[in-house]
Amino acid sequence: MTDVPATFAGEDELPKVPVPTLAASVDRFLEWCAPLLTADEYARTEAAARELLTPGGTAETLQADLLRFDTEPTTYSWLDEFWPSRYLGRRDRIALNANFFFLFGPGDTTDPCERAAQLALAALGHKHDLDTGGFPPLVNRGVPQSMEQSKHLFSTTRIPGEEQDTVRTPWSDDWPGPSTERHVVVFCRGRVFRLDVLGPDGVPHTVDEIAEALRLVRGAHPSRAAVDDAVGSLTTLARAEWAGVRARLTGLDPANAEAVDLIERALFAIDLDDADPETSDDPEQAACRTLLAGDSGNRWFDKALSIVVLPDARAGVNIEHCELDGTTILTLVDAMFAHSAAEHAERAGARAQGVPEPVELGFLLDDDLRATIVRAHDEFAAFLDATATELVPIEDFGADDAKALKCSPDAFVQLAYQLAHRRAKGVTGATYESIATRQFRHGRTEAMRVVTPEIVAFVDAMQDPDVSDDARRDAFRAAAAAHGARAKQCQAGDAPEQHLWELEWIQRRRGEQLGATDALSVFDSPGWTVMRDDWLSTSSAPSANVHWFGFGSTASRCIGVAYVLLPDRFHVHLSTPADQADGMHAFARELRAAVTELRNLLA
Repeated sequence: MTDVPATFAGEDELPKVPVPTLAASVDRFLEWCAPLLTADEYARTEAAARELLTPGGTAETLQADLLRFDTEPTTYSWLDEFWPSRYLGRRDRIALNANFFFLFGPGDTTDPCERAAQLALAALGHKHDLDTGGFPPLVNRGVPQSMEQSKHLFSTTRIPGEEQDTVRTPWSDDWPGPSTERHVVVFCRGRVFRLDVLGPDGVPHTVDEIAEALRLVRGAHPSRAAVDDAVGSLTTLARAEWAGVRARLTGLDPANAEAVDLIERALFAIDLDDADPETSDDPEQAACRTLLAGDSGNRWFDKALSIVVLPDARAGVNIEHCELDGTTILTLVDAMFAHSAAEHAERAGARAQGVPEPVELGFLLDDDLRATIVRAHDEFAAFLDATATELVPIEDFGADDAKALKCSPDAFVQLAYQLAHRRAKGVTGATYESIATRQFRHGRTEAMRVVTPEIVAFVDAMQDPDVSDDARRDAFRAAAAAHGARAKQCQAGDAPEQHLWELEWIQRRRGEQLGATDALSVFDSPGWTVMRDDWLSTSSAPSANVHWFGFGSTASRCIGVAYVLLPDRFHVHLSTPADQADGMHAFARELRAAVTELRNLLA
């Protein structure tokens, strides 16, 4: 491998994620699922969970193998196999189901090509800083953070597989060191263009040159390509089918293989969209839906980083999730907006080299591939139509207001979600929250289950007209404290779900080899099933440069809750299957009311 820039040099100094003990995970699991279960369900779950502690049993064998793996010299984290299994092992479509988006605030231009060029150069500026070690490693409250994921921002592409996907990425055995590619791919009206944004010596073109090249792309064709020509729609297929279709596409003609190779090696994608939010009754909502999914023929959802720019110069990113979490994208975005495009250009050494010529990538398609593209396009359009979304902008409340009430901002909004959900849907249901663990070597996230006995008691108190305000305040404080304590457990790696799930994965991978083939009944227990059947799936993106953050719903009745909580504002993007839309809209109304009610209660 090549020399490691200073930005990444501290990775091996970070502590490893601790491997939980079986006993700790069993106790935590039972504690976490208990508030969601009936007495009978809990009894059955407890019996199944305690079986994991049988001396010499299957779970003990799997745990021993996990400990062995963790001590291997090439292992960074006991989760090194977990993450590929979790993200690359999913077999459904990733578009809308897994990819997420950030919508930026307004820029200083209404020209979409100029905005795209500014953002492209800002991204190249961050890449330059990463590659040269000029970007300082992150520190959070005095604790160094993992920068490992930032290696996979550029030229990274998910590759579909029959049983499990793979990743084509720099900083790997197959591709040592940072990407030296000079091109991006531009999607416009269902067509794909190669555009060199770096000159032959690796120096960036200027913003003006890149913008002019993008205008050439937009002017190349006045209308959208025919649906059956827009190959990007294929990336919306379920993964195993896409793997087979990709093999057919690249095998049909060498030009196809070369075009796919160029797309996959590109530094990132620039998606110039024609859908104008200003023609909608709700431009912000329309912009978010375009960032979330958009015209599938104008995307390559397998690209790690796609910069999406709309006709009114609204812009954001669509992110493939397998190597990148939201915190890493926030690092990228904040770095992009920390300096002007001119400052990025100066640091990266950009200079005028003439307008680079866009080259349209052509594909030879037979009737079968064309039919598949049309079907993929139509099925994804129907899937998007079957997804309801809503924006909840709360402009008169922010993190500073929660702090003034002597409450953790995250605990405040999570309790507001629980109160709103009970009132909207009549149930306190399983709730997921993503907790960052970047203080560990190759750290990513931990899965937190939000519902505690204290939260149930708090919501019950708020729903009981006979409970006094003093008692409600006490219940709120107790629930907020319990939420904070659990979040700290997750931040410390002391959480059960991913640990138990990885034991299940180990059994699938090599249980027969280990002699650990007996079924573990805990994974069929009510607790495991109910705790992981989300009613709410929540994640935050605290950045002043992010106007909206969103992702698709994760289950048939789930509301995806993506929120931007800043000192002075609170923006929430909701998504759910269309047949659950009424419940989502009710949740939105109740959330607005709950924020006001809790502010008044605590004040």
